[in-house]
Amino acid sequence: MYQVITMYGDNEPWWFFENWQTDIQETATFEEFDAAVAYYEHRWSELQKTNTYSSAKHNYLSAFWKEQDERWCEECDDYLQQYWGLALLKDEQPVTVDSRKEFYETAHYSGKAKCCKRFEQGA
Repeated sequence: MYQVITMYGDNEPWWFFENWQTDIQETATFEEFDAAVAYYEHRWSELQKTNTYSSAKHNYLSAFWKEQDERWCEECDDYLQQYWGLALLKDEQPVTVDSRKEFYETAHYSGKAKCCKRFEQGA
């Protein structure tokens, strides 16, 4: 079973920090990989149109954001960038396939990303 999930929160979707599922805003489920890819590409296009920046990994993990979309973090004493994340998963795990490079050629990266210090990679 394949899932295409849309998330919103402090972290890009490829980190999978503890409790990352709490950021999920929408889940679409598919039996066939091709149907999941088609929906992922549709959502990717929608999110690309409504955000200034994007960054994508080759295994169907993408982040989208606008510079002004931040939240104050008391623990960090700083503003944290908020991201829309898009992920295509198989049985709730990242897929390990190569996607078409040209699909991501328009992705931009601002270099501004920040992560809350209370999160540790791989937690």
